[in-house]
Amino acid sequence: MPPPFPTVTASTSTTSHLALLLLLSSSSVFFLYKSLRLRRLRRNQPSTSPSTDPAPTPTLLYASATGTSKALAAGLSRRLADAGVTAHPADAAAFDPDDLPSVPLLLLVLPTHDGGAPPPAAAFLARWLEESAADFRAGAALLSGLRFAVFGVGSRAYGETFNAAARSFSRWLRALGAAEVVAVGEGDVDGGDLEAVFEEWCGRVLRVVKGEEIGEGHKGESNGFDELELEEEESDDDDEEEVDGEDVDMEDIAGKAPVARRQNGKVEGALSNGGENGAREMVTPIIRTSLEKQGYKIIGSHSGVKICRWTKSQLRGRGGCYKHSFYGIESHRCMEATPSLACANKCVFCWRHHTNPVGKSWKWKMDDPLDIVNAAIDQHTKMVKQMKGVPGVKPERLAEGLSPRHCALSLVGEPIMYPEINVLIDELHRKHISTFLVTNAQFPDKIKTLKPITQLYVSVDAATKESLKAVDRPLFSDFWERFLDSLKSLHDKDQRTVYRLTLVKGWNAEEIDGYAKLLSLGQPDFIEIKGVTYCGSSATSKLTMENVPWHSDVKEFSEALALKSGGVYEVACEHAHSCCVLLAKVDKFKINGKWHTWIDYDRFHELVTSGKSFKSQDYMALTPSWAVYGAEEGGFDPDQSRYKKERRHGAAALKD
Repeated sequence: MPPPFPTVTASTSTTSHLALLLLLSSSSVFFLYKSLRLRRLRRNQPSTSPSTDPAPTPTLLYASATGTSKALAAGLSRRLADAGVTAHPADAAAFDPDDLPSVPLLLLVLPTHDGGAPPPAAAFLARWLEESAADFRAGAALLSGLRFAVFGVGSRAYGETFNAAARSFSRWLRALGAAEVVAVGEGDVDGGDLEAVFEEWCGRVLRVVKGEEIGEGHKGESNGFDELELEEEESDDDDEEEVDGEDVDMEDIAGKAPVARRQNGKVEGALSNGGENGAREMVTPIIRTSLEKQGYKIIGSHSGVKICRWTKSQLRGRGGCYKHSFYGIESHRCMEATPSLACANKCVFCWRHHTNPVGKSWKWKMDDPLDIVNAAIDQHTKMVKQMKGVPGVKPERLAEGLSPRHCALSLVGEPIMYPEINVLIDELHRKHISTFLVTNAQFPDKIKTLKPITQLYVSVDAATKESLKAVDRPLFSDFWERFLDSLKSLHDKDQRTVYRLTLVKGWNAEEIDGYAKLLSLGQPDFIEIKGVTYCGSSATSKLTMENVPWHSDVKEFSEALALKSGGVYEVACEHAHSCCVLLAKVDKFKINGKWHTWIDYDRFHELVTSGKSFKSQDYMALTPSWAVYGAEEGGFDPDQSRYKKERRHGAAALKD
């Protein structure tokens, strides 16, 4: 066994060596020992040269956040196996960097995490490489026996951090003397080219493994891909440029597709033409597969619909969601949909685990809004029909459920991004379907031009710039200004408006003073305060059950915020099951001591059809006593049957 530290023999330089060791910290001494041990390991390996070893045995690593990188690595493994080469994909988190000198060929597939950082599974390997590359004692020959190829999975919507992690790994490995045999592959998961780029990269890797191609980037030599990367880094705004006032990707500048336009009541280049105008589809095969596994019905190329658990619950007479308690929504007749699966945020509490696309502007093929509405209703009613025969489903409720009367445009993504959102809303209203739309406060201009809807929400996920960046992880660099402008735009709306707060303990639940200051900007009719819903562990989210507040926590926060409003707002309703509380404006919705937070939906449709201007008070209705804050029912409709499950294995459910 080697000694813990190198032995210093007597010589004229002994004194200087000892002085140097004394100056080193304990961690530095350990790193020095590790570097020397790695050199010793490398010297003990058979001498191999990148140009003379035609068929190395690869080490295939992945660091997956949403499962995409893992799936790609598995695909590469199968292709290598077909070529007679065994390479089992392994999680980078389980790989020991000390083994790198004994690896002849490293193949790495990984995404980029927050702010261009490596994903958590590759964090230790990244730190090891970065520190080694920066330490003069490691030397530029530490990994001179290693060949490697890296493939990055990212999104161009993130601008300069697009596949930054993959490029960093390549740079660190080359700095340590490793030879890059295939240039970094950069797949765009939201751009629709991921599969094609990965296929090309795999082909080149296979040729290297089989000895048909020597490789192009030995010992840090330049290659075509490196030069292209340098050109992109030197260009203004990295991945984006202004062309005719539009924000477009660099990849779209050559032969930029025309924007779809509405003519004769139809959107040209939409659902029916198969994308002939050249614009790519928003939903790639990988995204489609992931969302469909979660129960989504994908409509056309960028929309979706999914049946809500509360729809199923009220079909069985077992209670409605908080919107039923607060606003009189019939949950069994509510359709949850979106015309845009893409979003401009990557929120830490996203219950879709970031499997949907991202983007800052509309640059995809655009489907016709009338087709989207019809297809959404068709898919929704099909899912409702599938509830027929399910124990407890009431025939009269099922019949009503086949005719949706409400549409929650909040399923996933950012519905207000869709360029034809106003036409889509008009069509829903024409079909006597009310509209609740949720926007993530990044598109203030879209809010200003939005036509009257039944109720407009703005997500207020944090009260300070720093916490909003941490919670929402927005794409826009001016996200805070956009956020504030979105709140101000809400103030000018005549119809019902809502601040939607999602409380996350340890992230934003302690910022009550900051939230109180934001009330004056938008002066919303209502403030919904809801505890975050825990959706399980995910590499894309750091949340645990410790971040989920109790209903008592939400009530305490709501009461405190109402007090800080100086009497402008009071707590009006609650839905204990959803851990949700509603604050309402006293001067508008509390009449003669009674709350009027419910909606007269028939009256709303009359007002919309009239074409005349109207205000939120024109279609309000009396809130039932069981929904009022503090009622013993806790927001549960007494006309429904409460259904509880015993917390014992094998125990039957109890009805009370």
